[in-house]
Amino acid sequence: MPCDDRLHFRCYRRRTFLTLALAPLLAVGAQAEEDESDKPPAPDDRFTFLTGPKKGQVVRAEDLALGGPQMQVFPMAPDGTVRNNRLSLVILARFDPATLSEETRAHAADGVVAYTAVCTHQGCPVNMWSTDRKAFVCSCHGSVFDPRNGAEVLDGPAPRPLPALGLKLKDGVVTVARTFTSRVGGTQG
Repeated sequence: MPCDDRLHFRCYRRRTFLTLALAPLLAVGAQAEEDESDKPPAPDDRFTFLTGPKKGQVVRAEDLALGGPQMQVFPMAPDGTVRNNRLSLVILARFDPATLSEETRAHAADGVVAYTAVCTHQGCPVNMWSTDRKAFVCSCHGSVFDPRNGAEVLDGPAPRPLPALGLKLKDGVVTVARTFTSRVGGTQG
């Protein structure tokens, strides 16, 4: 109902009341959406391309080159919310399952492995690839991780392997089966 001058005060009160009454609900909805994107990868999340011609599409096993290099991806919740926070950045790579250690095979899905892209040294991105060693490399301090053997530290100052995600394939789509095997992040944070 439109407000005229004589009802102005009443309309103002009604609008103020509605605004105040709805504000918490709107804030909770916005907060819930924000919180979902801030969460770590969870079971049944899929992965989405960060860049390139397939940006925003889900990652399928055949999208990953056999033998590396790795691909940086973000997990995407079943409702389509991309978990795009720094600690949710994941690296995927695909190998011949016969070349994986027993422990790594237990987390992998048909040779596809997933690890945090956050170095365990100081939290820098693990975003480089060593072709010679077929290994992940941290771009800050040069830690090298073996993706075929639980991302064990081959060189550098990193104090521990990269946490792994358990994976499964759903109709060829790379999907989270289990959460990270250990705490994500560096020794400094």
